[in-house]
Amino acid sequence: MARRLATAEPRDADEPSGIPGIASFTRERVERVIAASVAIGFLALGAQAFITALGAADVRSGWNIVLLVLAFVPLALTEIAFISGRAVKACGTLFVVAYLLVLLLWPFATAGAQTSITYQPWIYFLVNVATVASVIVMPMRVHLVVTLVTPLLYGFVRMLEVDFAPDAWIAVSLDSIYALILGSILLVIGWTFRTAASTIDERRARAVSSYAQAAAVNATERERVAVAALMHDSVLAALLAAARAETPRERDLAVAMAREALTRLANTDRDVGEGSDAPVDVTTLVEDIRDVLDDAHAGGELEIDVHPATPPVPGRVARALVLAAAQAVSNAVEHAASSGLVVTVRGLPAPDGVVITVCDTGAGFDIDRVPADRLGIRASILARVSAFGGEAVVDSDASGTRVTMIWRRGDA
Repeated sequence: MARRLATAEPRDADEPSGIPGIASFTRERVERVIAASVAIGFLALGAQAFITALGAADVRSGWNIVLLVLAFVPLALTEIAFISGRAVKACGTLFVVAYLLVLLLWPFATAGAQTSITYQPWIYFLVNVATVASVIVMPMRVHLVVTLVTPLLYGFVRMLEVDFAPDAWIAVSLDSIYALILGSILLVIGWTFRTAASTIDERRARAVSSYAQAAAVNATERERVAVAALMHDSVLAALLAAARAETPRERDLAVAMAREALTRLANTDRDVGEGSDAPVDVTTLVEDIRDVLDDAHAGGELEIDVHPATPPVPGRVARALVLAAAQAVSNAVEHAASSGLVVTVRGLPAPDGVVITVCDTGAGFDIDRVPADRLGIRASILARVSAFGGEAVVDSDASGTRVTMIWRRGDA
């Protein structure tokens, strides 16, 4: 059954918070770093505004405490939220709304006050605190409006405070424009980091998806090779043995082969690797190949050249090599009548490993002309050896056939 792999959809760069999981790995951390970084700036500007507010002479009696509570309590909560990473959106939004309300109340709180044209009230130091907070906690369309409106609103209420004095236009305009430019720069910086983080997350999600698809294809191919090899080695061999059985002993042997084939076929999904990974000494591998020759009654020769420092072979690799060698021997018996059959096992020190060759002096064949439904060479030898990272080569001409199977340490 084919399965569709779910891929993470890219998110908009203006989203204020990441979605947990693979798709937001980088974005979440960028958001966290930005929030913690701006909290330091908020602390400096907030302290400056608070100190200025304590000595403010332009606010009417009774209003100062109201505006202080309205502005600085949400600011303190925002500081705690940004540093701790908890309730960031709620506290940040609360401060932005509270500061905008302070600006709207400012003309009433300063009605009739006399202040210098160049005087900067404490609300000025919080203009960019509000705009940056909106960039972090609000959607793009909202924080764009806040970034644009907040400096203009500050300029308007400041001009109301000085009764739109002609001499105040330049000073107030410069303050508003400066706050607008700084807020825009900080907005662009936030967008840049968020866009980069979202791009990294998107590409990372695609890479993970591609790897998962490749792993699924590889697992399917390995299972196909295992089933194909099993069908050829066990099931077809059992059927041939049953067809050729003439004596009661041969019939019993065919029944036993069929039972083993059915058991292996039922367990294929749990034993695709054909054996465990427990290390096997090369001498055990040699004995298994000797048993293969004995069972085939081929009368072939077994040549052994094993160096004492030959590394041990993983169990599943040894099993695959023995089965591949058994298939090569079976082919030599069936198609070359065991003519000149010689099996050679060589063991070499690391980084080399084990080399097994099966040679005969039969008539040979053209491997490219072998029908696709004949799995003896393709599945039981070539695919089986390549499945564990080994190398298998079949050379055949009029003078005979030579099958070489190689495992190097590290291939598995």
